[in-house]
Parts: sequence; C-alpha cells; structure tokens
Amino acid sequence: MPSGAPISIWDLFQHADFVVKLVMVGLLVASVAVWAIAIEKLILYSRTRRAMDSFEQAFWSGQSLEELYRTLASRPTHSMAALFVAAMREWKRSLEGQPRSFAGLQMRIEKVMDVTIQREIARLERHLLVLATVGSAGPFVGLFGTVWGIMTSFRAIAGQQSTSLAVVAPGIAEALFATAIGLVAAIPATIFYNKFVSDVNKQAQRLEGFADEFVAILSRQIDERG
Repeated sequence: MPSGAPISIWDLFQHADFVVKLVMVGLLVASVAVWAIAIEKLILYSRTRRAMDSFEQAFWSGQSLEELYRTLASRPTHSMAALFVAAMREWKRSLEGQPRSFAGLQMRIEKVMDVTIQREIARLERHLLVLATVGSAGPFVGLFGTVWGIMTSFRAIAGQQSTSLAVVAPGIAEALFATAIGLVAAIPATIFYNKFVSDVNKQAQRLEGFADEFVAILSRQIDERG
C-alpha cells in the first residue's frame, strides 16, 4: 500500500495476507448467516405468538372441543394447536379402544403433551446454536486474523528495515480490521441469541401452562367417566 495514501475498507481487505482475507470472508459469511437467522426467527416467533393468541381465543370461546379438534386435525398444526390435537387424538384413540384404566389414560395424555412440547421447543430453537457459536467464537476468530496479520506486518517491516509509522500503520490497520469484522458478527449474534432464548422460554411456559389446564379439563372428564 503506498505510503501516505488514504486507507479505505477495500484497501484493508485487498492488501491483507491470504489467511487474514480468509478469516475476514468467513466472518462476513457468518455475519450474513446471523442476520438471516435473526430475520427468520423474528418472523417465526411473531407468527407463533399470533397463532397462540388465536388458538386460546377459540379454545376459551365455549366452542365444542370435538368441533375444534375436527377443524384443527384436518390441517398441519404447530405450537399450542399441535398440543391440543395430540392430546385429543390420544384421548379419542383410547376411548375408542375401551381403556381398562382411566388413570393410565391420563398418564398417556400427559406423556403425549410432554413429547409435543419438546418437539415444539426444538422447532423454535433450531439454528440458535449458530448464533451462540458466532457470538462466542467470532471475536476469537477475528483476533486470530489480527495476530496473523501483525506477524506478517512485522516480517514485512523487518524486510524493509524501517519502523516509520507510515510503514507500520497500514499493516497494523489491515490486521485490526479482522478483529473489527469479528465483533461486527459477534455482537448482533449475542444480542439476538439472548433475545431468542428469552422468547423461547416465554413460549415454552405458555405451552406448559396450557398443557396443565387442558390436562385438568380432561382429568375432570375422566373422573366423570370413571
């Protein structure tokens, strides 16, 4: 890089060592992946909250559970509706088979709902590991690029036998640029990861709360039949 020339971002990348360039490109790809996952999760969690609100409104509206089940069972369901459909399916299957133990029926319904909750949580948590990995490893990957770039710069300085700031500064700037990119990738990843983990926990609590309420409703019906 010519001495005294203005340093642009492209210049920092163009004149960097091959290893540093590889680190920069990898971090940029990771940053794009972070934002893609973040946008997808924001849309998914918003839709899930609206679906939960809509289902709870229908469930507590006084509509027949059989009618609600027939409506939901005919199409793919997620979240709270999937929980309801799984429990009702086990309920109807057990009653049609004339169960010998209603206590066993309640245990099976609780198990089915627990499995459905875990499946829904896994769906909501999908790709969050990528955010956690970028958030924790991004700065260190950028630091590796910086250390490698500084080593390369020092070798070049030794070859030129000059310690002038005009000679040292460009190489150091190129190396530090890798750390900057690492932080650009890691900071949003950490923020989004913490937010999404909180969102998943809130939605999991809503699912577990509904499961407890619905099991209580079915338990009363089991007691009446028993």
